[in-house]
Amino acid sequence: METRIINAPCLRDYENALAEVAAALRGGALVVFPTETVYGVAANAADPDAMARLRALKSRENAQPFTVHLGRPSDARDYVSSPSPLFRRLVRKAWPGPLSIVAHTDPSRTKLAAGKWADHADEIFHEGTVGLRCPDHDVAAFILSRAEVPIVASSANKAGMPPPHDAHQAIADLSEQVDFVVDSGRTRYAAASTVIEVNGASWKMQRSGRIDERTIRRMEKSETVFVCTGNSCRSPMAEHLFRRCLAQRLDKKPEELETEGYVVTSAGVFAFGGSPASHGALEAMQRRGIDLSDHRSQPVTVELLLAAEKIYTMTPEHRRAVLELAPGVAHKVELLDAGAAISDPIGGEAEVYERCASQIEQAVRIRLKEFEHEDRDW
Repeated sequence: METRIINAPCLRDYENALAEVAAALRGGALVVFPTETVYGVAANAADPDAMARLRALKSRENAQPFTVHLGRPSDARDYVSSPSPLFRRLVRKAWPGPLSIVAHTDPSRTKLAAGKWADHADEIFHEGTVGLRCPDHDVAAFILSRAEVPIVASSANKAGMPPPHDAHQAIADLSEQVDFVVDSGRTRYAAASTVIEVNGASWKMQRSGRIDERTIRRMEKSETVFVCTGNSCRSPMAEHLFRRCLAQRLDKKPEELETEGYVVTSAGVFAFGGSPASHGALEAMQRRGIDLSDHRSQPVTVELLLAAEKIYTMTPEHRRAVLELAPGVAHKVELLDAGAAISDPIGGEAEVYERCASQIEQAVRIRLKEFEHEDRDW
């Protein structure tokens, strides 16, 4: 068999050739393609002949599963029946990217089971799990999306050989055994993807790779930070109101949120660590059944901002202060109340604190709806 080599250093200007590759993949061809980690060899999981060739090439028995490769993160919906908050969170934060996820699922309840590829589930699912990967490479994403069939892949090397970081390595190992090789140059990371197994609210490492364990532990948490000036009035009230509302929506107790992966905290751009909540804030929250007596202030830090998934500030001035400290978090910093700044009640009468607390409470409920929508529509 003659292997056809397609030189496509990037997606732009090569779409026609890559569309031809995707069509061939859909029709049963074996295709070597680039990702950000290593070159992979792909096959249509719904084509028995293609899968037999792939298994022979990789010396892999029928019981050993291959990883499904996705063109878009949202394509995971076809393969996972009841995604846990942890799975959705990792998909949202890590994909596209060098993380492979082995997810526990019920194959009979997936969208795939109701579709025309249901008869090929054995090539996709294994003992109630499915391996999923969404590469961060525009050429790979284009081919995988255009194929419009379930695509499984493995590294483009024979068993016992090192995974290739460029097309020349793949060609040397697999020439005349595959139909196409798409050459996009050397891979960005030249290292394998990390593989983890996700089961409900827990995960474990199966293979170390480009993403380290420390980074995954940061990704597994959904951290929301509220920011004001001294972290004694507005942001503590927002923190505790948000925590209570979120717990109610999840049918949990506020103290159970962290075990579910949700961290809610607050800080101040000019805060001194260890100060209690103001008397007015304590009273305003007491009227709502919330105890702020254990609150102690903390300053905004770069580490806190980088770890957060959402950062809500009380005023535009707070937002500017956050961005001066960490410009890279601009995409996740918003005013808590999009319609108006939340004024500082410090030193005011009870009525001033009550108005402030009511404005915060209303804004929190709106933000919580957005939060739930994002988590549901992963």
